[in-house]
Amino acid sequence: QVQLVESGGGLVQAGGSLRLSCAASGRTFSRYAMGWFRQAPGKEREFVATISWSGGSTDYADSVKGRFTISRDNAKNMLYLQMNSLKPEDTAVYYCAARNAILISARSREYAYWGQGTQVTVSS
Repeated sequence: QVQLVESGGGLVQAGGSLRLSCAASGRTFSRYAMGWFRQAPGKEREFVATISWSGGSTDYADSVKGRFTISRDNAKNMLYLQMNSLKPEDTAVYYCAARNAILISARSREYAYWGQGTQVTVSS
């Protein structure tokens, strides 16, 4: 089992950057593929990015490709999401999630563990 705690959210102007972090507990962090998802008010939770256990494979939602970068540090049990060129439509609560598998997935139902979320607000 793994527990996840996100941080790094906040208020930023359009065009700005933020780096989200997700701290994972447990000694088996490297066995989990990880993902970032987000949920805007009145909308369903949506996929943002995913990374394999080694970091060697990643995937992104089309809406964030070229602007967001997912990465991980297995030695520190940390997951990151670097967000550049932020847009007002990126405003949402961002969640990190862990999957009981080593390969990537964009399907939220395949993730067993979730953090509490961190708010990102992008002003125009």
